[in-house]
Amino acid sequence: MKVVFHLDLDEEKILRIALTNMENLRAAKPEARINLVVNGPAVKFFRADFAEEHLNRVKGLLDKGVMIFVCQNALRAFDIPEDALCPGCSPIPAGVVALIKLQQQGCAYIKP
Repeated sequence: MKVVFHLDLDEEKILRIALTNMENLRAAKPEARINLVVNGPAVKFFRADFAEEHLNRVKGLLDKGVMIFVCQNALRAFDIPEDALCPGCSPIPAGVVALIKLQQQGCAYIKP
């Protein structure tokens, strides 16, 4: 089972839903390959200095093998340097390209 979650809005309610969805999927299907692509204003949620409650959940997902990809175009647009990202998050050139590639590789697409 392969999945890509897509987060592009800077609404904490949607972030919480996405994190919960990924945690629940990991618990139900530990073997699942879970990816998260973050672009647009949602990139602000993945700064190392963001709210601790969310960062702890992000770090927990990373520790359980979830891949988190953050769009460099969005980072530039919102003046966030790559070194400000939560450790373990992977910068990628373009979020939309990553979404296409992951879906071509058979990932189910989920947008909370």
